[in-house]
Amino acid sequence: MTDRKTLQIKPASEQDDAAPAIKKKGRGWEISESRLDTLHDRAREMRREPSEAHKALAARFAEADMGKYSFKRFAVVGSAIVDFNCHNLGMAIIVEEEGENETLATRRDKSLETVGIRVMRIKASDILENMDAVLGRITAGMRVRIGDRREARAKHFEQKRGSGQGYKPRSYRAGPRED
Repeated sequence: MTDRKTLQIKPASEQDDAAPAIKKKGRGWEISESRLDTLHDRAREMRREPSEAHKALAARFAEADMGKYSFKRFAVVGSAIVDFNCHNLGMAIIVEEEGENETLATRRDKSLETVGIRVMRIKASDILENMDAVLGRITAGMRVRIGDRREARAKHFEQKRGSGQGYKPRSYRAGPRED
């Protein structure tokens, strides 16, 4: 038999320092149900009445074959509504419209970055005037994000392999045993 690991409780001083800034819990990140419902209703309204820049970019995303990566329009992520969200990549695209509050946008971007979502901001005028350059920028951002994810995954597996915990990725697993 193997030895089982037991639950270890850290002393109070260590627990206080290691507490995460944002706790993922339930439907949202410690957001009240009524606030989250309001966010979803607002996102639904935004999907019904998009701007011209949103329509143009959404049409290009619909035409493109991006494999397992897709962008959802006006998605609720935490306590923010992002214009386009790719969950698989952990990437959000924000279309900057005229008259947007810069302070709120910066705060939203920082909160998304803290939970590991890369935010790309694109001006609405750029989308309408030069779509090809915008798509090139988005593609480059996706490639960088895919590379970051691969590196993080390889690092994770290397740590697990070196720790002696017996954890191996699928490519290293042996087939079924014959006893």
